[in-house]
Amino acid sequence: MRAARFGLLLAAALGALAQEPYELVLRNGRVIDPRNGLDAVLDIALRDGRIAAVGARLEAPGARGGIDLAGLIVTPGLVDIHTHLFASTGIQDAWAGDQSVYPDGFSFRSGVTTMVDAGSSGWRNFETFRHTVIDRARTRVLAMINIAGLGMLTNIVEQEPSDMRPEEVARLARKHADIVVGVKTAHYQRPDWTSVDRALEAGKLTGLPVMVDFGYFLPERPFWRLVTERLRPGDIATHMFRAMVPWVDANGKLYDYLHQARRRGVKFDVGHGGGSFVFRNAVPATAQGFYPDAISTDLHGGSMNAAMMDMPTTMSKFLAMGMPLNEVILRSTWLPAQLIRRPELGHLTVGAAADIAVWRVLEGDFGFADVAGGAIRGNRRLLCELTVKDGRIVWNWNARGATDFRKLGPEYGAASTVEVIVRPPE
Repeated sequence: MRAARFGLLLAAALGALAQEPYELVLRNGRVIDPRNGLDAVLDIALRDGRIAAVGARLEAPGARGGIDLAGLIVTPGLVDIHTHLFASTGIQDAWAGDQSVYPDGFSFRSGVTTMVDAGSSGWRNFETFRHTVIDRARTRVLAMINIAGLGMLTNIVEQEPSDMRPEEVARLARKHADIVVGVKTAHYQRPDWTSVDRALEAGKLTGLPVMVDFGYFLPERPFWRLVTERLRPGDIATHMFRAMVPWVDANGKLYDYLHQARRRGVKFDVGHGGGSFVFRNAVPATAQGFYPDAISTDLHGGSMNAAMMDMPTTMSKFLAMGMPLNEVILRSTWLPAQLIRRPELGHLTVGAAADIAVWRVLEGDFGFADVAGGAIRGNRRLLCELTVKDGRIVWNWNARGATDFRKLGPEYGAASTVEVIVRPPE
């Protein structure tokens, strides 16, 4: 009897919720949601920070707001799994914390709603990063902990094996499980596998994926051995199109070790950055169907002001290389969400967080550069028009949804408990 009554009460509550007006309806956009196989002109209704409904010509009586997106593309908010967001030092160094950026200044304007910091902090300073950046950002910030104790404070601290402590990384990963999504190692210059092995040990202790930035290529530890022998299924090789990575043989055919690594379950991340992306590797890989598992920026102060620029530019480069738009969206939303084991992100399923990006595809003649002075031309470029995070508009490039000020009355915007318009005598 009690269970039956509870069921009736729950059904009544859900029914009442279903009758509540939507807070915002995005109408008539071409919705591309790879997770759910959607590519059609649809409406998306939002309520309480979540996707409330997706469908054609949704009925929305009493809705408090609606935006017409005809001619635009609507996708899940982007998931950028390689960024650097922890400004931890003033030391001038190519990879120091002072090259990092504050997330909200660069996320929403580029359609990104989730950023993953890729090892800027280590087990010694991760909690400072959390308190000073992660917990204060409106962007959803997740993190990988660097196996080096001080993270990317300088290159020097990433060379010291005695400060690479898997058990400390595991302790913090358990304590901060709500935001820690992986382990990182980067920039190691010695001719051995110590940093990779310590990171893998931390990965085993935490049950999390390991992202490896090989940094320096040496005969004793070539890239092909990293991805075919060292990394586990689900681990991530970033900077996949770095110039030193061997991609094609003398006949222009992809080396088979790449396919072997993928069959083993190793994942490949773009991590464009300021020095880790050349077209001579990316173009043949794309042409031969070896697409990245994640398109990411390696966002930092150097890369954002150089060839990488931002996530829309990086995605547009893959359009210029011939990758279909739906594949570009897939590798910028749902696939990276899976790589970091956050399946609640990167899609527009009813009930999911209302993280949405709206795009205009510009048509024209556009040039795109790599990090070594190479360039290609393309006829399409993505521009982010609107970004919604947890149901709230956080970027509105074209003032969509705003009202012509002449319709708002002579004193609109002045209503406040502490402000009064004091008019001069006429």
